[in-house]
Parts: sequence; structure tokens; C-alpha cells
Amino acid sequence: MEMEFDVKVTAGALYDYLLFHTYTSFSGMLGTLVGALLLMAFVSTKYFIYLIAGVVLIAYLPCALFLKAVQQAQNNPAFKNPLHYKMTEEGISVSQGESEEKQDWDSCVKAVSTGRSIILYTSRTAASIFPKKDLGDKKEALIQMISTHMPPKKVKIRF
Repeated sequence: MEMEFDVKVTAGALYDYLLFHTYTSFSGMLGTLVGALLLMAFVSTKYFIYLIAGVVLIAYLPCALFLKAVQQAQNNPAFKNPLHYKMTEEGISVSQGESEEKQDWDSCVKAVSTGRSIILYTSRTAASIFPKKDLGDKKEALIQMISTHMPPKKVKIRF
């Protein structure tokens, strides 16, 4: 089985990825928990500093991630034009213009889905982002391809 498709990674797709990546990590969850605890401390003590610190902790991260996504989308040449993906039995190939990179299925770390994207991690911090709106009717075939070539414990994709 083989499939090809193009995706355009926009600031919105990057933001979706950054939110997922951050809030499923220990530091992202810890920051939100501490912010919530500070808000609860404000409710019980009425010390305004707890309210300010809690709101800053909870609101800072999404705002910073949004700005980072916009900046990356504008400044990274790889996001200026669509990326062409080719999925084969051997692995994944991504190309843009004259450059091409290949990755074996064995080296893929995990595959997940968000409401807007399917994300295929190629390392702990790097990933291929497939916006669902760009996949169209190829979404199910992509999920099937990933599920066939990766161990089930590494695939956490919801339909």
C-alpha cells in the first residue's frame, strides 16, 4: 500500500500541535495545576497576589505558544509552501521543492490525534503534522497506514 498527499502547515496547525505537546507533558500539566492551586488559595484567603499569579500561570502558556506558532509559521521556510508526503511500506518521505527527507516506520515514536490534526512523532520533540482539513478523504487511509506500520501501543488516534 502506498499513498501521497500534500499538507500546508499553518500557524493554526502549529498551535494545535504545540498545545497538545505542551499540555500532555509533565511541565505543562504541573504549570496548570499550580495555577489552579493558586486560584483556589485566592478564593480561600482573598490575597490578590494569588489571583494574579494563578491567572498569569494559566494564561501565559497558551498565549506564548500562540505567539511561537505564528512566529514559526512566518519565519520557517518549510512552512511557506505545502509539504508533499509519500507513505510507503518502508516508511515516510517528505519533500518540498528539491529537498527530501525519509524516515523508517521503526523510528517513529508515536502517533496521536487532536481535534484538528493527526500528529506523527518522528522523535521525542519533532513531528509531522497532518491537518485533517488537508487530508480530506485520505484521513482514514492515513490512519490505517500508521496503524499497520506502528505497534498499537504507540498509536493513540481517535476518529
